[in-house]
Amino acid sequence: MVAQLLELAPSGFVEEEDALVVYTDGAGLASLRARFDQVEVTPVLPGWEDEWRRFHLPVVVGPLWVGPPWHEPQPGLAPVVIDPGRAFGTGAHETTRLCLELLLELDRGSFLDVGCGSGVLAIAASRLGFAPVVALDVDEAAVDAARRNAASNDVDLVVERADATSDLLPGVDVAAANFTLETVEALGPRIEATHLIASGYLVAEEPRLPRFRRTERRTGERFAADLFVRK
Repeated sequence: MVAQLLELAPSGFVEEEDALVVYTDGAGLASLRARFDQVEVTPVLPGWEDEWRRFHLPVVVGPLWVGPPWHEPQPGLAPVVIDPGRAFGTGAHETTRLCLELLLELDRGSFLDVGCGSGVLAIAASRLGFAPVVALDVDEAAVDAARRNAASNDVDLVVERADATSDLLPGVDVAAANFTLETVEALGPRIEATHLIASGYLVAEEPRLPRFRRTERRTGERFAADLFVRK
């Protein structure tokens, strides 16, 4: 359920004792009802539109500080400042942190972020010295957000709208795909990379990628991330 909800609410949700809580609009409610059997609606107080901000907290991963612009970057760390808007995350989600941990271990080279969202992984890769960096997403709103965040972080990225399931993907040294298990497995045959960082699925799930060999796995409380090398 959590993995499905992450797909429908990429900006995040609140895990309470007996429920998962999402702030959304009419269209979002319709999507939730189409996917889940039990969805309860509770009116929220005026100002709910900005309530989401308190759930976006900064994180530190190695030399990187990753967080929203309403928090001050920690001195001595490379800042990755991400404004999520109301549709995308800032990098605090477990899957993003796990991907960044794996990225830190790799030799610098060209990098591809497939399904970039707000551009967290691509901007972090640029901060770490990867180049050139390409970020792709099928959602135009994600592309716009990633471009704005790249500009505000003063990093040089190529950010384009593309459907990774059908459009040609550039060959790179390192690629990252943070999706559901089914999408990662579907993209595996299409990604031309020496190393692939994959995440977005639960700890109990393991992607099958015949063209790659897994060399490392990182796990959090719920989600996992894997590092693959091309066979």
